Amino acid sequence: MAFRNNFAPANLRPPRRYVRHSSALSLLFVLAVIFCFFYLGRWLVVEDPLDHAQAIAVLSGRMPVRVLEAAKLYRAGYAPEIWLTHTTEPGKSLQAMGLKYLGEEDYDREILIHEGVPSAAIHVLEPPILNTADEIVAIKFALNAAPLHTVIIVTSKPHTRRVHTLWRVLTHGEGRIIVCAPSQDPFDARHWWRNTTDALDVVREVLGLLNAWAGLPLSHA
Repeated sequence: MAFRNNFAPANLRPPRRYVRHSSALSLLFVLAVIFCFFYLGRWLVVEDPLDHAQAIAVLSGRMPVRVLEAAKLYRAGYAPEIWLTHTTEPGKSLQAMGLKYLGEEDYDREILIHEGVPSAAIHVLEPPILNTADEIVAIKFALNAAPLHTVIIVTSKPHTRRVHTLWRVLTHGEGRIIVCAPSQDPFDARHWWRNTTDALDVVREVLGLLNAWAGLPLSHA
């Protein structure tokens, strides 16, 4: 009776040293992935030391937290002007239906005035924007005419790194930005995975950064 040999010849077996190295590398990879996952929220937050600037630019979204921070910076004397951006949508579509629509910039203006900012110090930038890249371009055009060539950009904490990245990509580093997040921003950088809002922010920012690093091949739909 023939017996089948289930044992591979010794010369065909992987060396034990190779197996140990592979296991160690796999463990290191797993640990690196876990570390990146937990550290991701903190990595996204990149704020700059405050300094005097030509203007304080408020990126759209998260009303009223961002604009309230801009008003606080204005009262502290960091800049003599506040810049707002605006979008044509959904106002344009609603106007075609005969419906009146007040854009976010209108409410932002009212909040700023309520917080003690003079109307003459509030400016809405042109042209209309669709996304953060459009806002960066609008701010850069306005900054070209400014004597200090420095602007404070107020946005949410997880959005700060992407603002820095887009500024470098779209302006080639011309001009100086000081990126600031509201002190009342509820984003929990250390435990971002614990609630849906923070988790969605992180996913959106990572995808946005990948798009920026790739040269912005994906445009706003």
